[in-house]
Amino acid sequence: TSRKEKLIERQEDQAAHLWEAYELTVDGALAYAGTPEQSASALKREAGSLRTQIRALGNVNVNAIEEYQEVSERYEFLTAQKDDLLAAQEEIAGLIHTLEEAMRTQFKEKFAAIQEEFAKVFRELFGGGRASLELVEGENLLEAGIQITAQPPGKKLQTIMQLSGGEKTLTAISLLFAIQNLKPSPFCLLDEIEAALDDANIVRFTRYLSRLKEKAQFLVITHRRGTMAICDRLYGITMQERGISTLITVTLDEAGTMAESENDVRA
Repeated sequence: TSRKEKLIERQEDQAAHLWEAYELTVDGALAYAGTPEQSASALKREAGSLRTQIRALGNVNVNAIEEYQEVSERYEFLTAQKDDLLAAQEEIAGLIHTLEEAMRTQFKEKFAAIQEEFAKVFRELFGGGRASLELVEGENLLEAGIQITAQPPGKKLQTIMQLSGGEKTLTAISLLFAIQNLKPSPFCLLDEIEAALDDANIVRFTRYLSRLKEKAQFLVITHRRGTMAICDRLYGITMQERGISTLITVTLDEAGTMAESENDVRA
């Protein structure tokens, strides 16, 4: 009985050594019994090679399965997010294309209307001549430059940069009034836009402005008497005493009489 127990104990020790050294069970080792015999040196070399490969694997990560599941879920989540972003990008690109087409169509229509109205206002302000707006060719319609050509009465056709100072001003005013005619604004601020005009053109400017003020309210900053004459009310600042600014308001009626009021503002 004692010998039997020793044999059983030895068998268990050998099975444990077999597992610790080769990670083989007894049944797994018996499976090699039917393989062709090899020399001891060949088996040692193979065993050494296998040990080297096992050591190269590094430490065994017992949490690899759980970590794989976490990484896999994270990967699936990010992949779904990427697909959503790509779909949204494609949808936005299509929307931008649709909007640009609509903008091009609308721009063409409005630009043609401004061209026609600009030519009409130019002839009225200059008392004749012709002018046009042209898009620079070979560029994107929505980013294209605009070239203004004008021919005042008795002058040759030329770009706006070749006109005199007064002609440039009156041409720019023609374009401004053309846009105002097509899309009236209820309130406009004009800051000395007629400063470069001579007296004859001031008359044309004020005559046209008088027509526009029936449909919109204009606040005009000016030093030209001709422009002041058509205003309904004048505001001015004077300093008769040092440190005290006085606001003077003059109301003009159709009869040409004036009602004046003053308000002192201490600096």
